[in-house]
Amino acid sequence: MAGVRTAVALRDEAYTGPLTLIGAEPHQPYDRPPLSKAVLLGTAEHSAFGIDFEALDVTLRLGLPVTGLRPADREVDTGAGPVPYDVLVVATGAEPLTLPGSRGVPGVHLLRTLDDAARLRPVLARQHDVVVVGAGWIGAEFATAARAAGCAVTVVEAADRPLAGALPAEVTAPMARWYAGSGATLLTGARVARVEPGTVVLTDGRRLPAGAVVVGIGARPATGWLDGSGIALGPDGSVTADARLRTSAPGVYAVGDCASYPSARYGARLLVHHWDNALQGPRTVAADITAAGGTGAAEPYDPVPYFWSEQFGRFVQYAGHHAAADTLLWRGDPADDAWTVLWLRGGALVALLAVGRPRDLTQGRKLVESGRVLDPLRAADPAVPLKSAVR
Repeated sequence: MAGVRTAVALRDEAYTGPLTLIGAEPHQPYDRPPLSKAVLLGTAEHSAFGIDFEALDVTLRLGLPVTGLRPADREVDTGAGPVPYDVLVVATGAEPLTLPGSRGVPGVHLLRTLDDAARLRPVLARQHDVVVVGAGWIGAEFATAARAAGCAVTVVEAADRPLAGALPAEVTAPMARWYAGSGATLLTGARVARVEPGTVVLTDGRRLPAGAVVVGIGARPATGWLDGSGIALGPDGSVTADARLRTSAPGVYAVGDCASYPSARYGARLLVHHWDNALQGPRTVAADITAAGGTGAAEPYDPVPYFWSEQFGRFVQYAGHHAAADTLLWRGDPADDAWTVLWLRGGALVALLAVGRPRDLTQGRKLVESGRVLDPLRAADPAVPLKSAVR
């Protein structure tokens, strides 16, 4: 998404020079969210972008991994030899973490690429017993698809609750109940000791039948190929881009899952592994590249982060960044099918999670952007439109 949208945005900004898009995968550029939904369940064969790259005069070099970067020479190294550049945009995304000791074990899968989804589709069609390691966003989405396909599903989570790294305990408590409601088994506080063919063995000795094991324990920026380049990376492995998504090397930008950026809105450096970030960042990059002399006409990149997830028959949306909030408000009963959580700081909305309440999300996202202070009593009333809760 980030690479493709950067190419499109450059043409939209009237950039007329040559454009080359290099990708390690052999497939036409495609969208990733459908991989855990329609593509996985076989209701769609692919999720290729409907973009005419020839009409855009964009050269695609597919199936070509980039192995290194030499900023002093303005060249990237590839398996087909060096490729020169005037300006380089790094949009290599993130790579999933693997389960220690599981590499090479038959039946162990990741879900990040089109090929991953293609390998998993017959697993679901045969209705295997499936063990999902990790109760994060991707684990929940895969468990949803596997249950829809008729598989017996057990989700193993090392933390004491799902989404432990993303949301506070009081918010994830009702979400934990969704697993049982769908017929999936959720085991929290459970760690995998090893994976054997057909079996997952937990550290407490329990043995779980597993015709397939799907690992969803997080992802890390795909920046290993930048070792030795001099490009500054953060402790999390992300490229430390500035407010216009420029890296520490002249003429090199970074966008999407591989890059962190400073947010003045939240007073923190953010690493956002979500689709919307890969959609929005390219506009800033393209505007800055096309600015006269590279003087930086682009506005600083500081959007309200946003993502969505479809799981267990629910549409879940999140906007903002709640880490520095001082107040949490509920709109609705979490035992119901639809509810919202609001996070405030100094009375202003800084983030919200909406379950089955898309209007709350739409209005709340605008309120986060504006920084308006809310009346907490009215904001907590689900019958009051969120936009009407402004003081």
